[in-house]
Amino acid sequence: METVSIHKPKVVVIGSCNTDMVVKANRLPVPGETVLGGTFYMNPGGKGANQAIAASRLGAEVTFISKIGYDLFGLQALEIYKSEKINTEFIFTDQKSPSGVALISVDSFGENSIIVAPGASRSLSIEDINKAEEKIREADIILMQLEVPIETAEYAATIANKYNKKVILNPAPTLSNAFLRNIHTILPNRIEAEMLSGIKVMDIESAHRAAKTIGDKGIENVVITLGKDGAYVKEKDKYAMIPAKQVETIDTTGAGDVFCGAFSVCLSEKHSLTEAVEFANAAAAIAVTRIGAQSAIPYKMEVTL
Repeated sequence: METVSIHKPKVVVIGSCNTDMVVKANRLPVPGETVLGGTFYMNPGGKGANQAIAASRLGAEVTFISKIGYDLFGLQALEIYKSEKINTEFIFTDQKSPSGVALISVDSFGENSIIVAPGASRSLSIEDINKAEEKIREADIILMQLEVPIETAEYAATIANKYNKKVILNPAPTLSNAFLRNIHTILPNRIEAEMLSGIKVMDIESAHRAAKTIGDKGIENVVITLGKDGAYVKEKDKYAMIPAKQVETIDTTGAGDVFCGAFSVCLSEKHSLTEAVEFANAAAAIAVTRIGAQSAIPYKMEVTL
């Protein structure tokens, strides 16, 4: 796939900044059970941060709109973003709330279980978005998740739509129709697709029905990510299953964020939706062969189709 754009595409990411606290174990515990784990490590994370770094490493000029606490975790994260060549002008500081944290368990198959305490991410406000409106106006793609207040994300989508910008959303279960009408492409995983559609995604046929049901809410483009199975794509009235690259999985933490970041970069370079999914699959396949979230994100030169 040849790169179409000469200049770096501009991607604005609106989302969360967290610190990931990860324990690896042979298996994940069931409710009420204690499992003796092995390796513990602490890494910078957060869906928004992961996606911003992925977009930057994969070739975009990235502005990250987020909120941190005035604490060690937040200040360390800020330095990391600067080192990744991300514009941090609109990462705001909440003096009253701590930076977000995520508690992550990873089993021997690389599957994970995550609990997030959003902290300062939950105070990202409409006023903060207004301060960054000019960057939204200049962007090619606006990429959002919903670890920030939904009213803030919905307002940002409205601003983006005012300037005819493509909004890519990594979703949550309950979204208003007004919000969905401002979305160019929605990127739910298997569980999120079920929550949005009421259809359990088990195979291609159920993925088709779920994608159609979600699309009927007013979204032309739906990409259901299916992990090692790839992604099921609804592009307007066309449907397709796009397989993933087969690799030996070590850790799936952050792989969905790599997919979102890679997809946004490729789409902003004027490639087709299908090409963007193929590129995102390839980037995510590299990420799952490595430990961690941000530490596992590949650079553009590493991604081959």
